[in-house]
Order: sequence, then structure tokens, then C-alpha cells
Amino acid sequence: MSAAVNYDDVEVGTELPAQSFPVTRATLVQYAGASGDFNPIHWNEAVAKAVGLPDVIAHGMFTMAEAARVVTDWVADPGAVVEYGVRFTKPVVVANDGTGAVIEVTAKVAAKLDDRRVRVDLVATSEGQKVLGMSRAVVQLV
Repeated sequence: MSAAVNYDDVEVGTELPAQSFPVTRATLVQYAGASGDFNPIHWNEAVAKAVGLPDVIAHGMFTMAEAARVVTDWVADPGAVVEYGVRFTKPVVVANDGTGAVIEVTAKVAAKLDDRRVRVDLVATSEGQKVLGMSRAVVQLV
């Protein structure tokens, strides 16, 4: 695959399509199976509360991956993301109410770099709280 976005067509401030990602307890169990991370704070309410959490929380790497989907969907090639990093600021709390939580992600081109690359800054929130800080991706465009 190659990126579907042309460097010459992108300006600083270009907004990527925002996305919302629902997260349920079932989602967390599926992610635990795929990742091998079976820490009970991600699926057992009693354990999560015993360690001081308000409820079960989503895996940090799951949250990070969901946010990155905004970039990979925009560029149409996951391999075009050459750098990606975040700081975890707040957990995504996932209630066992049939609804769970929602991760809301927005992103925009923050800088045009050398070699037809751009830096994309992302904002990820859940329940109005920022859950990722310094969320940035460097993307190779055509």
C-alpha cells in the first residue's frame, strides 16, 4: 500500500475526519486476548476498585491504537505512519452498563516536514476528559 494523501494537497491546519470509538467490557476482553494483557483492572470491577480505580479501565495501548486509526484511515496506509507517540493522561473508564465508554478523537496537520512528511497532532477524550497527551504522529505522504 502507499499513502493516498498527496503532500502538496495538505496545509498546516488541515483537519482529519474526527471519529468516535465505542468501548465495552467485551471490547476489553477481546483486546486482552489479542494482546495477552490479562491484567484484571481491565475486566474485573472488584480488582479495579480495590486498587483505587473508579471502575474497569481500557488498556492504554488499546486507547493509543484507537486514536491512531484516525490517522491511518485518513492516509489509507498504516505503514505511512513512521512515528507515533503519546502520553497517557487519564484512563478510559468502562462501566458495565451495556454502553461502556466512547473515545472521541480529532486530529489536524500541525507541521509540514522534510521528505514529504507531516506531523499530525491528535486529541483523544472520553467523558470530556483528555485521555492522551502529546499525541503526535509523523506520516509519510506521496
